[in-house]
Amino acid sequence: MDLHGQRVAVLGGTSGIGLAAAGAAAEQGAEVIVVSSNKARVEHALTTLPSGAQGYAADLTDITQVRALFADLGGIDHLIFTAGEVLTLMPVDALDIDQARQSFTLRYFGALAAVHAAAPHIRPGGSITLTTGIAKDRPGPGWSVAASICGAMEALTKALAVELAPIRVNAVCPGVVRSPLWDSMPEENREQFFRDTAAALPLGRVGDVSDIAQAYLFCLTQQFATGSILTLDGGALLA
Repeated sequence: MDLHGQRVAVLGGTSGIGLAAAGAAAEQGAEVIVVSSNKARVEHALTTLPSGAQGYAADLTDITQVRALFADLGGIDHLIFTAGEVLTLMPVDALDIDQARQSFTLRYFGALAAVHAAAPHIRPGGSITLTTGIAKDRPGPGWSVAASICGAMEALTKALAVELAPIRVNAVCPGVVRSPLWDSMPEENREQFFRDTAAALPLGRVGDVSDIAQAYLFCLTQQFATGSILTLDGGALLA
């Protein structure tokens, strides 16, 4: 997993899984660039990453800003896209169609825009790693929109792997992970959710961001993987 001399751009890389992936890549020698719409988060992330890491603030839903970002960065070897707000649960009988459309803006169209802008700058042997989730396979009531986003990301990954070859395009598909994604829940409710989820999993625990970071490293360095969806869910799909 040696990444010395390689440049890795992590969009959404200032917290949670994205920050863990950026840190893991930096530990393997990569020059890491983290990007978020929140300048304060960018600055804080840089205090936790090894020296040499770079950070930029950009609205990842604004194609003009995203194009400008990659024009400024120049050549890169790998793109990781982990940006996304909390997935909104939305029962069909209470559907807000405008909110449903908005839910796709960052997680799907933001990822597509990033690939559009970054692909011309990816050097030979490089890769793109996107992010989806197991909701596409194990949705519950109210998950129609969230599961649809995850399903769309899987289809996008496979289509891009064909269109952009020989650039490798893969996706990481986490299950429930302890990350800031769940911070909007009251702490007591959040911890009970983690305990309940862990009890139902074959591995008996929810994931940690460090677990998932290793999957991104695999996608960056595995030269024979493209169009692959790498699932790390503690066995949730088997339960």
